[in-house]
Amino acid sequence: MADKANKLPENVEGAWYVDNTCTPCRVCLDEAPNLIKYNDDETYVFFYKQPENDDETAAAQRALDVCPTLAIGNDGP
Repeated sequence: MADKANKLPENVEGAWYVDNTCTPCRVCLDEAPNLIKYNDDETYVFFYKQPENDDETAAAQRALDVCPTLAIGNDGP
């Protein structure tokens, strides 16, 4: 389970985030490319945009569900 105390600083403010256990496996990018992207040196990913509708929320949830390191979290309701 992702740890909100270890959120990566690049995450845009909001409920969804990636923590420091991320490895750049690309699996989440396949699920939510409009929300998540690599950092500059491609050593991890982060949320550059928070979901704004049901489709984007579903994509973020799919990314969380497939993350092999459990690095994606959601502090929302």
